[in-house]
Amino acid sequence: MTEPTTHAAHDHGHGHEGHDDGAHGSVGSYTIGFLLSVVLTAIPFWLIMTKAIPNSGTAAFVVLAFAVVQIVVHMVYFLHMNTKSEGGWNMLALIFTLVLVVILLAGSLWVMHHLNVNMMPMAPHDMRNMP
Repeated sequence: MTEPTTHAAHDHGHGHEGHDDGAHGSVGSYTIGFLLSVVLTAIPFWLIMTKAIPNSGTAAFVVLAFAVVQIVVHMVYFLHMNTKSEGGWNMLALIFTLVLVVILLAGSLWVMHHLNVNMMPMAPHDMRNMP
Protein backbone atom coordinates (compact mmCIF):
# COMPACT_ATOMS: atom_id res chain seq x y z
CA MET A 1 0.00 0.00 0.00
CA THR A 2 1.43 3.34 -1.01
CA GLU A 3 0.71 6.61 0.76
CA PRO A 4 -0.47 9.63 -1.18
CA THR A 5 2.29 12.11 -2.02
CA THR A 6 1.79 15.57 -0.57
CA HIS A 7 3.74 18.79 -0.60
CA ALA A 8 4.59 18.32 3.08
CA ALA A 9 6.18 14.96 2.36
CA HIS A 10 8.67 16.63 0.02
CA ASP A 11 9.53 19.46 2.38
CA HIS A 12 12.52 17.61 3.85
CA GLY A 13 12.36 19.82 6.92
CA HIS A 14 14.36 22.71 5.46
CA GLY A 15 12.04 25.28 6.96
CA HIS A 16 11.67 27.48 3.88
CA GLU A 17 7.90 27.72 4.00
CA GLY A 18 7.51 31.33 5.08
CA HIS A 19 10.68 32.81 3.63
CA ASP A 20 10.95 35.05 0.63
CA ASP A 21 13.02 33.26 -1.98
CA GLY A 22 14.27 36.63 -3.25
CA ALA A 23 16.37 37.03 -0.10
CA HIS A 24 18.86 34.43 -1.26
CA GLY A 25 21.77 35.65 -3.33
CA SER A 26 22.41 34.97 -6.96
CA VAL A 27 25.69 33.95 -8.52
CA GLY A 28 26.13 37.52 -9.70
CA SER A 29 25.69 39.02 -6.22
CA TYR A 30 28.08 36.47 -4.71
CA THR A 31 30.62 37.29 -7.42
CA ILE A 32 30.31 41.02 -6.74
CA GLY A 33 30.71 40.37 -3.00
CA PHE A 34 33.77 38.19 -3.60
CA LEU A 35 35.42 40.73 -5.91
CA LEU A 36 34.75 43.57 -3.46
CA SER A 37 36.22 41.48 -0.65
CA VAL A 38 39.36 40.74 -2.65
CA VAL A 39 39.81 44.42 -3.56
CA LEU A 40 39.13 45.55 0.02
CA THR A 41 41.81 43.12 1.22
CA ALA A 42 44.38 43.82 -1.50
CA ILE A 43 44.37 47.62 -1.20
CA PRO A 44 45.26 47.79 2.53
CA PHE A 45 47.82 45.00 2.02
CA TRP A 46 49.44 47.02 -0.78
CA LEU A 47 49.32 50.23 1.28
CA ILE A 48 51.18 48.61 4.17
CA MET A 49 53.67 46.58 2.13
CA THR A 50 54.73 49.56 0.00
CA LYS A 51 54.64 51.97 2.95
CA ALA A 52 52.47 54.28 0.83
CA ILE A 53 51.28 55.97 4.04
CA PRO A 54 54.38 56.85 6.10
CA ASN A 55 52.53 57.77 9.31
CA SER A 56 51.65 54.56 11.18
CA GLY A 57 48.64 56.13 12.93
CA THR A 58 47.12 57.24 9.64
CA ALA A 59 47.90 53.86 8.07
CA ALA A 60 46.16 52.06 10.95
CA PHE A 61 43.11 54.30 10.56
CA VAL A 62 42.94 53.64 6.80
CA VAL A 63 43.26 49.87 7.29
CA LEU A 64 40.52 49.92 9.95
CA ALA A 65 38.29 51.93 7.61
CA PHE A 66 38.78 49.31 4.90
CA ALA A 67 37.98 46.61 7.46
CA VAL A 68 34.69 48.29 8.39
CA VAL A 69 33.72 48.60 4.72
CA GLN A 70 34.56 44.93 4.23
CA ILE A 71 32.36 43.96 7.18
CA VAL A 72 29.47 45.82 5.55
CA VAL A 73 30.15 44.09 2.20
CA HIS A 74 30.08 40.69 3.90
CA MET A 75 26.86 41.50 5.74
CA VAL A 76 25.08 42.71 2.58
CA TYR A 77 26.38 40.28 -0.06
CA PHE A 78 26.92 37.08 1.95
CA LEU A 79 24.69 37.33 5.02
CA HIS A 80 21.91 39.14 3.10
CA MET A 81 21.29 41.53 5.96
CA ASN A 82 19.01 44.41 5.11
CA THR A 83 15.95 46.05 6.57
CA LYS A 84 13.62 43.61 4.76
CA SER A 85 15.18 40.28 5.79
CA GLU A 86 13.27 38.40 8.49
CA GLY A 87 10.84 41.28 8.81
CA GLY A 88 13.56 43.66 10.04
CA TRP A 89 14.52 41.52 13.04
CA ASN A 90 18.01 40.80 11.68
CA MET A 91 18.75 44.52 11.49
CA LEU A 92 17.29 45.11 14.95
CA ALA A 93 19.48 42.32 16.37
CA LEU A 94 22.53 43.83 14.66
CA ILE A 95 21.81 47.29 16.06
CA PHE A 96 21.31 45.85 19.56
CA THR A 97 24.61 43.94 19.28
CA LEU A 98 26.47 47.06 18.10
CA VAL A 99 25.06 49.10 21.00
CA LEU A 100 26.21 46.44 23.48
CA VAL A 101 29.68 46.29 21.91
CA VAL A 102 30.04 50.08 22.04
CA ILE A 103 28.94 50.15 25.70
CA LEU A 104 31.34 47.32 26.55
CA LEU A 105 34.31 48.90 24.76
CA ALA A 106 33.65 52.43 26.05
CA GLY A 107 33.18 51.17 29.60
CA SER A 108 36.34 49.05 29.44
CA LEU A 109 38.41 51.94 28.10
CA TRP A 110 36.98 54.28 30.76
CA VAL A 111 37.82 51.83 33.56
CA MET A 112 41.35 51.22 32.24
CA HIS A 113 41.98 54.98 31.89
CA HIS A 114 40.62 55.59 35.39
CA LEU A 115 42.88 52.87 36.84
CA ASN A 116 45.87 54.19 34.91
CA VAL A 117 45.37 57.74 36.23
CA ASN A 118 44.66 56.79 39.84
CA MET A 119 47.03 53.86 40.37
CA MET A 120 50.22 54.85 38.57
CA PRO A 121 53.28 54.49 40.80
CA MET A 122 54.85 57.71 41.88
CA ALA A 123 58.00 58.97 40.25
CA PRO A 124 61.16 58.97 42.45
CA HIS A 125 61.13 62.76 42.85
CA ASP A 126 57.53 62.61 44.12
CA MET A 127 58.49 60.09 46.78
CA ARG A 128 61.06 62.48 48.33
CA ASN A 129 58.33 65.03 49.03
CA MET A 130 56.14 62.56 50.95
CA PRO A 131 55.73 63.14 54.71
